[in-house]
Amino acid sequence: MQSAETFPEIREAVRRLCAGFPGEYWREKDRDRAYPAEFVQALTESGFLSVLIPEAYGGSGLGLGAAIAVLEEVHRSGCNGGASHAQMYTMGTLLKHGSEAQKQAYLPRIASGELRLQAFGVTEPGAGTDTTRITTFARRDGDHYVVRGQKIWISRAEHSDLMVLLCRTTAREEAARPSEGMSVLLVDMREAVGNGLTIRPIRTMLNHATTELFFDDLRVPVENLIGKEGQGFRYILDGMNAERILIAAECIGDARFFIDRASAYAREREVFGRPIGQNQGVQFPIARAHVQTSAADLMVRHAADMFDAGEPCGTEANMAKMLASEASWFAADTCVQVHGGFGFAEEYDIERKFRETRLYQVAPISTNLILSHVGNHVLGLPKSF
Repeated sequence: MQSAETFPEIREAVRRLCAGFPGEYWREKDRDRAYPAEFVQALTESGFLSVLIPEAYGGSGLGLGAAIAVLEEVHRSGCNGGASHAQMYTMGTLLKHGSEAQKQAYLPRIASGELRLQAFGVTEPGAGTDTTRITTFARRDGDHYVVRGQKIWISRAEHSDLMVLLCRTTAREEAARPSEGMSVLLVDMREAVGNGLTIRPIRTMLNHATTELFFDDLRVPVENLIGKEGQGFRYILDGMNAERILIAAECIGDARFFIDRASAYAREREVFGRPIGQNQGVQFPIARAHVQTSAADLMVRHAADMFDAGEPCGTEANMAKMLASEASWFAADTCVQVHGGFGFAEEYDIERKFRETRLYQVAPISTNLILSHVGNHVLGLPKSF
């Protein structure tokens, strides 16, 4: 497929690495709801998680296109990047808005794998994707901030050394605008847990290591403030755009996994004396999945090019994520249908990937909110909320 034309060396290296983590590995992790530490370590040691970190800080200094190649191939190989993809984009807030001292202190160790920056603390039970309504508050007390509040759906918190935390330092009603008065703190999870931070795992339909966080007077040094106080919402937007583009690339990988599997099965499986793929009722949905995936892939690459060029790309990142997630879901449903009963069998890995790819029409932003964004900000239609 066309994707092989970009970063072929990276793609081939990722495929070789993923071959060492076959379906049996992922099925075991899925059954036990266990973190794929060995896979994450292998990705780290190979340098794939530090492709976006500049060479001056120990990374590869490549653009989002290279990161896309990594994650797409991870997912096309039947693996899952959800356990590690935040290591790529979360550090962007630190890289773009942190002080030189902060970057020197953390980025080289993140690049080497000595530190994991996997947790992105934004969503709250009472705010959801209306980020301006978060209430977790950091009160200044001398040379520390004292944090109280709650976060939810924070993935990998139990497996991260550091967390980028968005909280209010000025109450919403006292800020000049709703998007102001929020700040970003870099939290050392190793010191925080048990000292004001409680992590509670949430069991879900897929193995995604997501959690709920409770802050009860957690003390965070003022020197861990990233950028200026009150400007944090602006700082995390770049990270959100990168997140949506990279997750869209994972969806492209998922879709191609399903298309590959469905095509192979349809060529080999014979019913009534002929391959089922000879029947248009089987063949056409697979072909449609390929068409939708190819189109979505172009949107993902376009958004990545804009991101790498430093252009505003919020709309494009949203559209890429929506198109790719819908393409992967259609391909997933088609693959299950082509396999019939075997599509539900654990050993085929299709039901696991089916569950995993369903997430991305909900997270990190729902399809309806993307449509609302396009309606309001692109088409000039009145806001519905």
